[in-house]
Amino acid sequence: MFIGREAELNTLHNLYKSDKFEFAVIYGRRRVGKTALINQFICDKRAIYFMGVESNLKQNLENFSKSIMDFSNGFDTLSLFLSFQSALEYVFKLAENERIILAIDEYPYVAQSSKSFASTLQFLIDKYKNTSKLMLILCGSSMSFMEDNVLAYKAPLYGRRTAQIKLLPFNFEETCIYLKKMSNIDKAIIYGIVGGTPQYLLQMNDKLRIEDNIKNTFLNPMSFLYEEPTNLLKQEVREPAIYTAIITAIATGSSRMSEISSKVSEDTNVCTNYIKSLINLGIVQKEIPYGEKTTRKSVYSIADNMFRFWYRFIPDNNSMIVRGASDLVYKRIEPQISNYMGKIFEEICKQYLWKQLLSRNCPIEFKSLGRWWGNDPIGKMQVEIDIMGEEDKNTALFAECKWTNEKVDVGILDTLIKRSDLFDYKTKYYYLFSKSGFTKGCEEKASAMSRVVLIDYDDMGI
Repeated sequence: MFIGREAELNTLHNLYKSDKFEFAVIYGRRRVGKTALINQFICDKRAIYFMGVESNLKQNLENFSKSIMDFSNGFDTLSLFLSFQSALEYVFKLAENERIILAIDEYPYVAQSSKSFASTLQFLIDKYKNTSKLMLILCGSSMSFMEDNVLAYKAPLYGRRTAQIKLLPFNFEETCIYLKKMSNIDKAIIYGIVGGTPQYLLQMNDKLRIEDNIKNTFLNPMSFLYEEPTNLLKQEVREPAIYTAIITAIATGSSRMSEISSKVSEDTNVCTNYIKSLINLGIVQKEIPYGEKTTRKSVYSIADNMFRFWYRFIPDNNSMIVRGASDLVYKRIEPQISNYMGKIFEEICKQYLWKQLLSRNCPIEFKSLGRWWGNDPIGKMQVEIDIMGEEDKNTALFAECKWTNEKVDVGILDTLIKRSDLFDYKTKYYYLFSKSGFTKGCEEKASAMSRVVLIDYDDMGI
């Protein structure tokens, strides 16, 4: 089932309709659905699809030749293409009289097997771009390779592309489309444990309970997801053991660089370089308090939900999992799910606010959203605000998100208002998000005040 990706498909369709040379670059993390997007786009069009393999030049050239032969209805091209240049030139000339798509998937493997491939492609684009109707698509999973060797200023292909698509995981709303048979609560939990990566969502069954889904995947040594994080790291980095230690430290509560380096027994400068790579891979994210520019308060968290869940719960229980004790392990995990979902719910609420803004249903036109933490000089303690968003120097919103089984009481609203007093905005909007609704007292105070919005999770239009 193909869902979502309307914006990306529209971009590709608009390029296709131009009927002139177009060059689109598609890149993104593994499992995010790049190949599915390409296949959906080319399914009803004249297209040559070629996937590079992690092999030598001879193997990739042979495979490319076979792809062209299949497109040419079996015409024997194998004897013609003794080089990538002759094969590519053949395709460019084919496209002089008709619209043809050439999609090269896993481009980094091709370029690494043939060091001259990018320069050859550059030469042929410059030679034929004014006469060929070719639509060229280069796709790759190696983020660093695509950014450094295709998109970067010094790359041979720089300046030739007419569009680029960085494919990201689905947001929560898109994820819910796939999980349509689940309850709203279960949809959020599934999003919390696998995120919006299509390949991970495919491992989930919306006809089963959360417990059964977790047991069938994370707690099953023979499942796809059981070893996915370690396998992915082995494909992307050279020293997976150190990366694993850093991710584990962050997932289990170490958020500052000093804490992380202490936990993994590595110098902070060493950890900094590894964490930069993890940020580029979309596994880790760096945060600073909303509205501040100093990096002294930087904290790190796991950006990918599947990695967050896996490293939070699987390593400590691995010995039991491999012995088939999934029931016992789930009993350990279940009481912690509500607490684990706290940060997930904050992200869901941010996405909701962005949707409200873009649909012009938000009373404040914020420019960005983020978390804030800092010192309360009156209370002499560290405090946190789940979500902040500033429109200008005079107007901002403050939000608190509660994923608990209890209704949110008026005290939560009072605390949010008190913490907002640390800021000098003249006009302040307050949002309370709750999994389980609100007490009568909270509703009455919100009604008596202006600019207070109470949002029950079930009313978020999931």
